[in-house]
Amino acid sequence: MAEWIDVTVTPIRLFGDPVLRTPAAPVTTFDAELRKLVTDLMDTMHAQGGAGLAAPQLGVSLRVFTYNCDGFEGHLVNPSFDVVGDEEQIGPEGCLSIPGLSWDCKRHLHVVAKGWNQYGEPVTVEGSHLLARCIQHETDHLDGVLFVDRLDAETRKRAMAEIRAAEWFTGTAPVIKENPHPLFGSR
Repeated sequence: MAEWIDVTVTPIRLFGDPVLRTPAAPVTTFDAELRKLVTDLMDTMHAQGGAGLAAPQLGVSLRVFTYNCDGFEGHLVNPSFDVVGDEEQIGPEGCLSIPGLSWDCKRHLHVVAKGWNQYGEPVTVEGSHLLARCIQHETDHLDGVLFVDRLDAETRKRAMAEIRAAEWFTGTAPVIKENPHPLFGSR
């Protein structure tokens, strides 16, 4: 008999939703609801094929993100990062909240992130290349910053035109009458 696995895939908030532009609140309680949020983030990230996913992308305004890239998988609660060295990288970057689109974005090549796991234990993650890009991208989400904000002026202008032309773009935030997640943050 197959074992039942509880998977919760939550709708991802799209570009234009105000929660994506609102700095997220620090997590103060490391409890079962936080562990459920981390599970929902992981399940949704895997289902959508993402390298990372931040809580605001699920409409939860808390400082939590998950990652799965360069052979590393995990999550960080209340993360911060330090840049290691002066090297930068320029490469394609996309976002689950801006589906189907990507542009070259400049990021630091090496970072060291610090935060906590879902149980309140300290965690340090050292990343280069894709993992460093992911850590910076997801931390930006927690600060209300989208990667299109980091593009050079010409690329950003082109990106905004492509976003406005995307089939999924409505020009306004989606109306969500009921939020399925217990940790829904205020907007």
